[in-house]
Amino acid sequence: MGRRVILLILVLAVGAAGIYLCWPRKADLRAFDPAEMARLETAMWRDYYERHYPRLFYHLYELSRTQFGFSPLDSFRIALSAAQAAKTFQPTRSRAEADAALPPLVTYYRLLQAAAPAAFDVNETARLELDWWQARREKIGPKDYGRTVAEVAALTFGKSRDDPAMLESGIVRAEAMAYRDARYKSMTEANWSEIETQLLRAYRLLKASVNG
Repeated sequence: MGRRVILLILVLAVGAAGIYLCWPRKADLRAFDPAEMARLETAMWRDYYERHYPRLFYHLYELSRTQFGFSPLDSFRIALSAAQAAKTFQPTRSRAEADAALPPLVTYYRLLQAAAPAAFDVNETARLELDWWQARREKIGPKDYGRTVAEVAALTFGKSRDDPAMLESGIVRAEAMAYRDARYKSMTEANWSEIETQLLRAYRLLKASVNG
């Protein structure tokens, strides 16, 4: 096989890969499967607390591709910004320090907005997300910061902040976080399974709200 032919094949292969990676997909935040969301979020929590950031990036990428339908390139950018926000936030010890995680969170929500059913305030949503991250560290109860979790979801999915299923979903998700926080020194496989069960309930409620 001549060198020109080989070069042509390589050019075509690179071009095809580029088209696959960058070709726009019809992403939709509402298209998620509750069971897969619960499985992936449980995995991401483990990644975060074990400080395994490459694995966290992979699960964030998988979620964006399989649950929201983003292109490989956009999924990469979404996963990178979310992982950067988590890694930046983890060692902080005050709200002032935690603000360093805000820029990648703003980028994350700006990218998600392309698949949202309606436009939302990216800066407000990122700020609220960071607010409940910090609230957990300040020993605020899950029923309180769960309302902020629900508010973030309501903004993202274009729903009312007072929707009962949306509110309950946020609180259930927060209670799953509190369950983990109470056992952080001795988490077992059974505990992680219980968290996945709780998150499944939360995402079923979210799906009901989104489809309502």
